[in-house]
Amino acid sequence: MAAKHNPRKILVTSALPYANGSIHLGHLVEYIQTDIWVRFQKMQGHTVHYVCADDTHGTPIMLRAEKEGITPEALIANVHKEHSADFAEFLVAFDNYYSTNAPENKELSQGIYNKLKAAGKIATKTIEQYYDPVKNMFLPDRFIKGECPKCHAKDQYGDSCEVCGATYNPTELINAYSAVSGAAPIRKETEHYFFKLSECEGFLKEWTRSEAFDGKPTLQGEAANKMGEWFESGLNDWDISRDAPYFGFEIPDAPGKYFYVWLDAPIGYMASFKKLCADSGLDFDEYWNKDSSTELYHFIGKDILYFHALFWPATLEFSGYRKPTKIFSHGFLTVNGEKMSKSRGTFITARSYLEHIKNPEYLRYYYAAKLNSSMEDIDLSLDDFVARVNSDLVGKFINIASRTAGFINKRFDGKLRSAANNKVVAELKLSANTIAEAYETREYGRALREIMRLADSANGYVAEAAPWVMAKQEGQDSALQQACSDALEMFRLLTLYLKPVLPKLASDIEQFLNIAPLSWASVEDSLADNHSINAYEHLIIRIDPKLIEALTEANKENLEATPQVAAPLLEKVVVKALAEPILTEAEYISIDDFTKVDLRIAKIVNAEHVEGAEKLLKLTLDIGEASTRQVFAGIKSAYDPATLVGRLTVMVANLAPRKMKFGMSDGMVLAASDESGGPFILSPDAGAQLGMRVK
Repeated sequence: MAAKHNPRKILVTSALPYANGSIHLGHLVEYIQTDIWVRFQKMQGHTVHYVCADDTHGTPIMLRAEKEGITPEALIANVHKEHSADFAEFLVAFDNYYSTNAPENKELSQGIYNKLKAAGKIATKTIEQYYDPVKNMFLPDRFIKGECPKCHAKDQYGDSCEVCGATYNPTELINAYSAVSGAAPIRKETEHYFFKLSECEGFLKEWTRSEAFDGKPTLQGEAANKMGEWFESGLNDWDISRDAPYFGFEIPDAPGKYFYVWLDAPIGYMASFKKLCADSGLDFDEYWNKDSSTELYHFIGKDILYFHALFWPATLEFSGYRKPTKIFSHGFLTVNGEKMSKSRGTFITARSYLEHIKNPEYLRYYYAAKLNSSMEDIDLSLDDFVARVNSDLVGKFINIASRTAGFINKRFDGKLRSAANNKVVAELKLSANTIAEAYETREYGRALREIMRLADSANGYVAEAAPWVMAKQEGQDSALQQACSDALEMFRLLTLYLKPVLPKLASDIEQFLNIAPLSWASVEDSLADNHSINAYEHLIIRIDPKLIEALTEANKENLEATPQVAAPLLEKVVVKALAEPILTEAEYISIDDFTKVDLRIAKIVNAEHVEGAEKLLKLTLDIGEASTRQVFAGIKSAYDPATLVGRLTVMVANLAPRKMKFGMSDGMVLAASDESGGPFILSPDAGAQLGMRVK
């Protein structure tokens, strides 16, 4: 039976999607996960507010608006409309969905900054940064590209190398260029404002290992361990300012200086809630006061853990606000076991999914079946997606009603009998607490496994009762009505348990069963004698695999070159030049330079994860030498180590060995990647043998 709980007051947020692109299936992992948890808590009878907003500031927004010939304000308004529609159609029920470019956020951001300054946590320092002499702007790290100073891979970003995983300062890049204009940047001094994060280390070490009111950790174990690694490396002061031109909020009393987007973005949680308070009469201070007894939960991706578990709690602590009760971090989404790819048609937007598959609850169910409380990545296997939805939702769940409701409608005028002394009904009711505990702890996969186990029991009952047989026999009307009524009571309970995941389907079923909206306390109820149900109509249909084929085909980016007349071709060259510098004659290499690189066919004899490394796999390579080579490759996001063993690839055999944090790397495997996908390791044609030289 359902356990009794004291009512709680809960504020929940999801990370703010950046207003520079469409919502895609990777984004939806987080919002669906959060929405399920919020709906479950509301079904428990708790007071829950779920807020979010578009993250709207920064250089990318400014540059995109300039490219489209509109103001940044017009751009973010268009994106907000698109994001809001996508979330609504995926049944993500925000209590307020706002924008960080809002007056509430400006007031809160400037107020928090002034409080940090008064607490002695703000410093100024003159720094040297790269400056684009063509665009007359300082360049963020991600808008500087060049050759990695460690492994010499070309076209790497200004903060980290996607090939070898090294991190560095943009000024260390070789042959750096601006990704905005293609020009070689110059170094220029500027005064920046810093939050003294280094002075917060004692507080943060204690907070990241603290426990919440329920005696459970504030951070997941994986997250707390990651914090420990960053503490070992030492915390640097946080640069919170950017120079004009910049789309954002100006820093008080600092003309031409703007808050870095990551300063005002999380404050957007507070601003969105403040707007909700103004609209609905809630007390903002009750939830954000330093001594608040309410609960605050942030759902985030593991890639932004650093900001949420270090910068954000320190900002709140030293500006006089409460800290999060817990931070729930999750992994990334892969599709068919690989990173989402435009070329393979697996970089799928929310809108494209809706246009082809139509029913958003299929994806909600599949994600829930994969999700747990860890930071593990989850995989959307499109074939498994079809099979699981068709098997679980249609073949198991809906099957219970479709095989029994018609008899009640046709033979008994839609009237039920109460379920009395039915062992399967009793079993379903006894599972309420087990399922509730799984939802509470975000172990959705465990919850759905239990629900489907119960659905199997219900289907077993229907199969054994065989109402279609009883309907043909004389004198079986009473038994037939009872069996079908019992089955529909089982269906009601399963609907209750699935309601956080499938809210629209649950609402349709409530209408069919002619019952009030189900809460968790409804476990204690039953469909009564003579209760009338409405006529049964098909609730959902199976997914046709052809829809998946159409979906991926529609999302494939055409990578084949098409013939162009002279003018359009010239236009394409000019556009390309804005992103990459044109190669000058002095930058070409000779054949003698190329032959200095010893490229060999290598066999991957072993591949394994590297503990503590987010991007690297450790490969053992055989190139026909007396001993094997150990190489660390930044391909973890794209490959399961087990699938690499035995494959042939191409490696640089005469690269100077490099000592890394995880060991010595003696060479480099070659891989291709760009914004459309990757990395993809190179494979030789059939007939190539290990040790052969590539010429």
